[in-house]
Amino acid sequence: MKKIKIYLILLALIGSTFSYAGNPDRQGEAGANELLFNPWASSAALHGLNTSSIFGVAAMRLNIAGISRGYDKAMVALSNTRLYEGSDLQFNSLGITVRMGKSGALGVSLAALDFGDIPITTENAPEGTGGTYSPSFYHLGVGYSYTYEKKISVGALLRLIGESTNDISAFGAAIDAGVQYVSGERDNFKLGIALRNIGTPMKFGGSALNFRGKNPEGNTSYELTFQHRAAGFELPSLLNMGISYDYYFSNNMFLRGMTSYTSNAFSLDQIGAGLEFNFRDILILRGSYMYELGQSSIEETNIYSGVAGGFSVNVPLSKKNKNKLALDYAYRATYRFRGSHNFSVRIII
Repeated sequence: MKKIKIYLILLALIGSTFSYAGNPDRQGEAGANELLFNPWASSAALHGLNTSSIFGVAAMRLNIAGISRGYDKAMVALSNTRLYEGSDLQFNSLGITVRMGKSGALGVSLAALDFGDIPITTENAPEGTGGTYSPSFYHLGVGYSYTYEKKISVGALLRLIGESTNDISAFGAAIDAGVQYVSGERDNFKLGIALRNIGTPMKFGGSALNFRGKNPEGNTSYELTFQHRAAGFELPSLLNMGISYDYYFSNNMFLRGMTSYTSNAFSLDQIGAGLEFNFRDILILRGSYMYELGQSSIEETNIYSGVAGGFSVNVPLSKKNKNKLALDYAYRATYRFRGSHNFSVRIII
């Protein structure tokens, strides 16, 4: 009876994907688009197509259900992403996942967007005042996942969002939810569904919106302080569903094929396919292609061309080969600039 209930829940989640449609007419209307950035090289090399097989710390960005898979006790990861090489933008992230009992796991992640030093310009000094500033964009996420009978995992995550610069800021919160299902003799088949960035609208506020103006009423001439009303904005919510299948050449070498569909609430929907070759769990090679449905050849709506690739090297830290140090790299080609580079380091215990 329990298995029947699980399958019914899974089917309901799959069916919900067909009622969640993208809306390209609202392209650009959402804010906090850094929520869509993927800092982890192991999944960035696949353009996030591995929503069905992702595990550990990286799952907190793509499918929270995966944080209870792929390690025995804990995983710690650190990443640096050089966004759009030549733009000076960097995205840094730190995450940790810890086992809670035999089937559960708790994860915490912190991410920050680094804009570098931006020259301060004013109406009176359009060439710059000599000073600089740097906006502060950060995310703090806390999530939990539970795996039932090693077959189905479910998880949820709460993410706090902060964006600020001199005398102006905006704060919000978002919820992610996900499910993963595995089946087959060697868990060859995997399915994943993730709902991301469902949260409160955000609005900027602060003294930077204030300005001085003349008194609109009365005979006495004096100035008052007025405040511009900032428009609110929604978060870039999306629904992602993916499947994968592992073909084993031997006990310690397999090729994983995967495909994924993403329905975006504020942009074009996306579909893609990728491959991941695993050799003895020491060397892992990845390649993928992502395509935006309805994309015009005249005006590109996404900075990424769709091509991505990367690799991981896992170094055993013990003779039992359970504790590992993983080094990950990913490259995503862009139409402009010189692509994006992801570097990640993971300690798996």
